[in-house]
Amino acid sequence: MELSPIVTKEEWLAARKELLEQEKEVTRARDALSAARRALPRVLIQKDYTFESPQGTLTLLDLFQGRRQLIVRHFMFAPEAEAGCPGCSMQADSVGHLAHLHNRDTSFVMVALAPIAKIEAFRARMGWDLPFVSSFGTEFNRDFQVSTDRGEIPGISSFIREGDAVYHTNSVYDRGGEVTLNTYNYLEMTLLGRQEEGLERPWDWWRLHDSYEDANAKGPGENWWNGQDKFRS
Repeated sequence: MELSPIVTKEEWLAARKELLEQEKEVTRARDALSAARRALPRVLIQKDYTFESPQGTLTLLDLFQGRRQLIVRHFMFAPEAEAGCPGCSMQADSVGHLAHLHNRDTSFVMVALAPIAKIEAFRARMGWDLPFVSSFGTEFNRDFQVSTDRGEIPGISSFIREGDAVYHTNSVYDRGGEVTLNTYNYLEMTLLGRQEEGLERPWDWWRLHDSYEDANAKGPGENWWNGQDKFRS
């Protein structure tokens, strides 16, 4: 790519102030979108979903850990796969310390379809101290549009509880969840950006964080789910 022109500090400051006005517009638009998201109606969860964890079988209510809200990261890891999705793994690398979410009365958990033994082995490999549970053998992934006959789909779902009643409040898929990928957020602040020009697919450079030096490491592959109706019944 062609680099930007070289200017004086005063010229840079003038251009930066002009860009700041655009940033403010985007921030206000994001605030409005967040408010509209919070205004979405809720759906009462009526199925008794269960999950396998290192501590045994847990219910959806158990995943709240006594807090009022729950964020579920739908992690792509099919039962037959040897490792989790590189893209979802980058998302996991971006989560950060959960104490900040917990202080806002919100719990967080990764949910994958692979059996819990596979998940635990992969979690140890990646060095994650994140709660992971398995939805293997349940309808949870199907019901939240992240498991299909063609394969897995990434996404994020949020829930709220009132007593023992659990409600689904929101789900996002595809680029809707990109805001949680801090690698992208930092790269967007640089001159070179994401550096995806010339790639067949923008995400072809993604790898598991321990595999960038491995010339044979696999990337995410074709993003076949773009254009899929994620909210079909």
